[in-house]
Amino acid sequence: LGAALGLALAVALVHVRILERSMVPLLVASQTVPIVAVAPVIVVGLKAGWFGIALVAGYLTFFPVTIAAIRGMRSADPRAFEMMRSYAASDRQILMKLRLPAAAPYLFTAFKIAATASVVGAIVGELPSGIRDGLAGQLLNAMQYYSIQPGTLWAAIIVASLLGIGCFLLVVLVERRLLRNYRPTEPGAAA
Repeated sequence: LGAALGLALAVALVHVRILERSMVPLLVASQTVPIVAVAPVIVVGLKAGWFGIALVAGYLTFFPVTIAAIRGMRSADPRAFEMMRSYAASDRQILMKLRLPAAAPYLFTAFKIAATASVVGAIVGELPSGIRDGLAGQLLNAMQYYSIQPGTLWAAIIVASLLGIGCFLLVVLVERRLLRNYRPTEPGAAA
């Protein structure tokens, strides 16, 4: 959810320069708000349940994807832009055939960050929801009884870590599959 929103926002910002200049500072400012303060507003205030938890996870993931996508879509060779324009390519054709392929390595780097951040966001989003069946409920319960049963907290921490690592590895597998024939176009990118 957050990655899709971040990518869509980046496409809009790349195509409308004044929108980028006005929105990027707001996006940066949005990331300075502690997620622990925002989560209750989203989950409890909206009475959104599991969707609210997904929104909190999406909140943590949209920013890295947006910034990386903007940088990646601007990284294509300027000569390629000139050639596409000389062939009267539409903005959509430039996006699909030039900007997105150039942004792919940047996007996968952001997707890796977003994958692990989404796990943290889901756990933080569960905290104010009152849902006790999730990982956050297990962590809270284990923290209360840490002095009696420290192994339970460590088990919950390990499960959360493994979930984050699993999400990261899933993105790595998709990246290797999709970018196996990728050749960098930026000077110095091959290093």
